[in-house]
Amino acid sequence: MNSKPEIKKRSMGSGGEEVSILGYGCMRFPRKRGSIDMEKTEEQIICGIENGINYFDTAYIYPGSEKALGAILAGGYRDRVNIASKLPIPSVKRREDMDAILSTQLERLKTDHIDYYLIHNITSFDEWENLKTCGIFDFIKESLKSGRIRHIGFSSHGNLMDFKRIIDDYPWEFCQLQYNYIDENFQAGRTGLKYAAKRGLGVVVMEPLRGGMLTGRMPDTARRLIDGFGVKRTPAEWALKWVWNHEEVSLLLSGMNETEQVLENVKIASEAETDSLSADELELIADLREAFREATKVNCTGCAYCMPCPSGVNIPQCFAQYNNKAMFGGIEPYVSYIMYTDGFENPPSKASICDKCGACEAKCPQNLPIIRHLEETAAAMEKRYLRLIVRLGRKVFYHA
Repeated sequence: MNSKPEIKKRSMGSGGEEVSILGYGCMRFPRKRGSIDMEKTEEQIICGIENGINYFDTAYIYPGSEKALGAILAGGYRDRVNIASKLPIPSVKRREDMDAILSTQLERLKTDHIDYYLIHNITSFDEWENLKTCGIFDFIKESLKSGRIRHIGFSSHGNLMDFKRIIDDYPWEFCQLQYNYIDENFQAGRTGLKYAAKRGLGVVVMEPLRGGMLTGRMPDTARRLIDGFGVKRTPAEWALKWVWNHEEVSLLLSGMNETEQVLENVKIASEAETDSLSADELELIADLREAFREATKVNCTGCAYCMPCPSGVNIPQCFAQYNNKAMFGGIEPYVSYIMYTDGFENPPSKASICDKCGACEAKCPQNLPIIRHLEETAAAMEKRYLRLIVRLGRKVFYHA
């Protein structure tokens, strides 16, 4: 008789609580006729809990996610799991907004506390400074003291320099960053991962599968490398085991929306160990990374030495989404490009506002023809009809 796979656990930072190394990302619940399919979602969440997942990550701006998760966990599962949710920076204009948002989240989640609370996507140190002027320190202090939140952290898609400054500016308990074998040196990257862990923070990894891109459509070269390797694993298994191979990772989040995906990931999580991949296996990952790199349009590492741009262009973000479109296709790179660069809350930072001053090219360590690449990016990514759709959707989501 086969025993049920048992998910490994790791500490959430120095002296932190143990959490399942597989966390459940709640942004992509299955949908039916435009709304969350509660029957399928409940089946999948309960399957995850019964198989050892004890960390569920949602956010204020994930449409319907907090309400759905709260309703399901209220059926006798709340005490078996940790809930993580997030404070949306664009919705905060003053101290009172923070309390109101947290109260709404607790109501949606049908609980009196959130176990792991994050400041959602601090993209720059300036953004963090603005939150400080709004009273974020007082909010965190009072929320921890009252027990409405148990642990405080932040998520970030910003560059390494700002990531380090944010870590050093407050006694965070944990952080969340994007990390996968393609993005090893993108945004905070491996250096940021090690920096956070060295300072005792728990590290939650998001996008270990690049939103599913590392398991779906892949460059032909990458697919042939996987198919031809001596050790047979699925693309998802290679990607997840590579992340778990890092001892600094407390857990990774997987946005599962099929019960089969839950069971597959549970099995992988039951076998994952740190420093367990062989030299040949790590070489395969390096070859896969190179195959993806060859499929990219711009050989940008995201180091941000080109920043700040005098015109306000977010050069690394523009190139990241342009490359995502080239490598993976689909609508998601367009949506991400518009969300990050179209000036919803901050000044526009899209490629088309480049005035060709050349300051960026003088600072680029890769000696990239940035101006030409920005022109290519604008032509490929700035579709007016998509911008209108995203603007409408964002207005609805932020007030969900």
